Amino acid sequence: MRREDWDRRYAEVENLWSAKPNRFLVAEVAALEPGRALDLACGEGQNAIWLAERGWRVRGVDYSPVAIAKARARAHREGIDVDFVEDDLLRLEPEPGAYDLVLLLYLHLPAKEHRLVLERAGDALAPGGTLVVLGHDLLNATEGVGGPSDGSLLYTPDDVADALTGLEIEKAERVLRDVGGAERPAIDCLVRARRANG
Repeated sequence: MRREDWDRRYAEVENLWSAKPNRFLVAEVAALEPGRALDLACGEGQNAIWLAERGWRVRGVDYSPVAIAKARARAHREGIDVDFVEDDLLRLEPEPGAYDLVLLLYLHLPAKEHRLVLERAGDALAPGGTLVVLGHDLLNATEGVGGPSDGSLLYTPDDVADALTGLEIEKAERVLRDVGGAERPAIDCLVRARRANG
């Protein structure tokens, strides 16, 4: 989807996504010691803001200026300090080894581009840092609900794990997510990886 399409979607409603943080993210990072965090494809900033409320120093990046403006406005209203930046993840090269936590939630790109972003996300991890990747699983197109129907934009836990060379894969699994009013759940891919200390 083009930037202009995302801008239009974000502009049409107050919150395109939930104002609450993603529940899988909360479960994966709640016990981590706060440090520096990078939220890639942060959208309206709900996850970045939640992290900042818990003491993380957060940078949120998205290529939609409308989403970034909404994220900044919410953080300002709530008195929360988050560095929201408008940038294209296909051009962005995060500082290597700079972050204790990197998030990549619901970013769906063709496989080659997705792998590039994943590799850069892994490179951005400091020793001991954690990467959390969450998105619509390939099975979701046929057995789940919502998300992209184009299988070339979807991935499996193994696809993600294979791209994260040099990291310890702590979790790579499919998870089910209830979607209000839907007859069946969405099927998501969840991967948590860690860079070894030293």
